[in-house]
Amino acid sequence: MNNPINIQTIIDSQLTAVLVVDGDLVVHFANTAAEQLLTLSKRRLKDARLDQLVEDISLDMRRIQRCIELEQSFTNSEVQIVIDGLPRWVDVSVTAFTLNRRILALMELRLIDQQKKISQELQQRAQQQAARELVRGLAHEIKNPLGGLRGAAQLLERELEKEELKEFTHLIIAQADRLRNLVDRLLGPQRPGKREVINLHSVLEQVRRLVSMDMAPGISLMRDYDPSIPDLEADPEQLQQALLNMVRNAVDALGDHGHITLRTRTAFQVMLQGKRYRLAAEIRIIDDGPGIPASLQDTLFYPMVTGKEGGTGLGLSIAQELIHQHQGHIECQSRPGHTEFIIYLPLSR
Repeated sequence: MNNPINIQTIIDSQLTAVLVVDGDLVVHFANTAAEQLLTLSKRRLKDARLDQLVEDISLDMRRIQRCIELEQSFTNSEVQIVIDGLPRWVDVSVTAFTLNRRILALMELRLIDQQKKISQELQQRAQQQAARELVRGLAHEIKNPLGGLRGAAQLLERELEKEELKEFTHLIIAQADRLRNLVDRLLGPQRPGKREVINLHSVLEQVRRLVSMDMAPGISLMRDYDPSIPDLEADPEQLQQALLNMVRNAVDALGDHGHITLRTRTAFQVMLQGKRYRLAAEIRIIDDGPGIPASLQDTLFYPMVTGKEGGTGLGLSIAQELIHQHQGHIECQSRPGHTEFIIYLPLSR
């Protein structure tokens, strides 16, 4: 070729974000895709420390430094980075190289947000279906002998003459009723309720009023609504129950003090349950509590899974089932000091 190749132009044309850092994690080069990912210009990225450019990252930065020291390379899949409060998912590749007798690291960050969301939704749906079938089968097996146990206690009570002995049969009947109610909750709603056109914010306001009645004085419940969101078709009672379960979980996570924000926005071109919707309502329930333990995050929506002492682990499972019946989807993003539950509901009108 007669014309020389402009390497800078080629690298800037890449969709993958490219950074060059030294052993102190100071940035020496960034391409255009890196500017877009980190929301900073090349001028501001240059000479900045990598660990100061992101609010949080699931990758141990010391691995990059060891990579430079040992002149090696590595790849990490599904790394979460938080930039301006927004979590993003990337695949990261780091390769050590020598330039002017100095060892540097070439970092490539490839966005996989969409793939990650689709993968999580498919996995969540499969897990939800398996867990629901297992729990419902188990619940039916419990319910049958439970009815016989309660009936036997009632018959026995009729034969007893001493009132002090009847106290024991009362206890058996009361505990059998408690277990039956628990089993009914495990079985959950069997079919969608009656749909009507409702205003999303009227439901959220009802939830806010209910939660405000019994939460600690040190907790503030804030609103950040988008009034332009159109009405949607839903069962108001079921939607209220789902949102109430999630907001109460946030209140419990905070304890005596903290902040909860109810935020609504319109989302565009959203894929829900394998179908693309032009418009969807996006509801975020945000708290600044300790975060969800990493050991629970993958099984958070399973029945009977809870990190709360004395909890039944049914609130999120029921909420997910109710949102799923409305063709919606729930996502969770959590780290220490920041947890978000994001609910998407299609807007077909």
